[in-house]
Amino acid sequence: MRAVIQERYGSPDVIELGELPEPVPAEGEVLIEVRAASLNGSDRENLAGSPFYARIGGLRRPRRPVPGSDVAGVVVSVGSAVTEYAPGDEVFGELLGYRGGLAEYAATPPKLLARKPPGLSFVDAAAIPQAGCIAYRATQGVKGGDAVLVNGAGGAGGALVVGLAKHLGAEVTAVDRADKADYLREIGADEAIGYEDEDWADRRGRYDRVIDLIGHRSPYRVQRALKPGGAYLMVGGRTRILFATLLAGPTAGLGAKKRVRVLVVPQSRADLEAVTALVVGGVVAPVVDRVYPLDQAPEAFARIASGDNRGKVVVEVAAPR
Repeated sequence: MRAVIQERYGSPDVIELGELPEPVPAEGEVLIEVRAASLNGSDRENLAGSPFYARIGGLRRPRRPVPGSDVAGVVVSVGSAVTEYAPGDEVFGELLGYRGGLAEYAATPPKLLARKPPGLSFVDAAAIPQAGCIAYRATQGVKGGDAVLVNGAGGAGGALVVGLAKHLGAEVTAVDRADKADYLREIGADEAIGYEDEDWADRRGRYDRVIDLIGHRSPYRVQRALKPGGAYLMVGGRTRILFATLLAGPTAGLGAKKRVRVLVVPQSRADLEAVTALVVGGVVAPVVDRVYPLDQAPEAFARIASGDNRGKVVVEVAAPR
């Protein structure tokens, strides 16, 4: 099968299109013909091997050479222990271990897959899983009138976070590059901040919730932007900030009952199905920035690595049928 191969960590130049044996599903796995795979911030990190936690799948080089975790495709065969899916079923979801999606075929346990709604294209379905589950978890408990700030809103996952927060009645401030301001308003933000122009953490006592997709500020600094009783959720960012938030977060802002923590988002079929129901119902929508063919995967990675993308970058592995 054709597959994108990453033999070492580095820039998009380290990946290339090659040939690998088609995987054979184990008794508890399904084999998917991948039609589309989307890229996330985690895929960018796994390519670079940075932050350091991105090397959990291989300290010196990736143990599994095919990148990509969010896929949509068609089941072509199932292991002997699988009963819930059959050949021909259209499915989508995250791959266990966050790798293996940028290939013509992928074998994976079915527990993280969901049935693709008939009205949803493979490209749109592939754009939902990781970003959708993050958005779903990050906005739990948001209520009408809350002031919510989303840092990194202009990237791969921001549109669903902003969209769900707006659906729940929040006033949303979105932070990203200044040249993305119009886009941030298009996806529903009430206010857009260019990080070159202003540090949102200087806005003392303004927000009920801060959802930080690219954390690089100390927990003691970010808590100042929260109202009493507010919550800061770090989704991704620098390794040292991740550990600082894990260790010091519980005490930062404690006197004002502010919560500062890392948001752990497990791979979850239930969350995927819940957020997809909102997409199908027209409540929120994934935003697809660009679609690349499989042989242009390096360009797709370069697009997301540059930060120029406005929404999800998707690789179409097989042509539409």
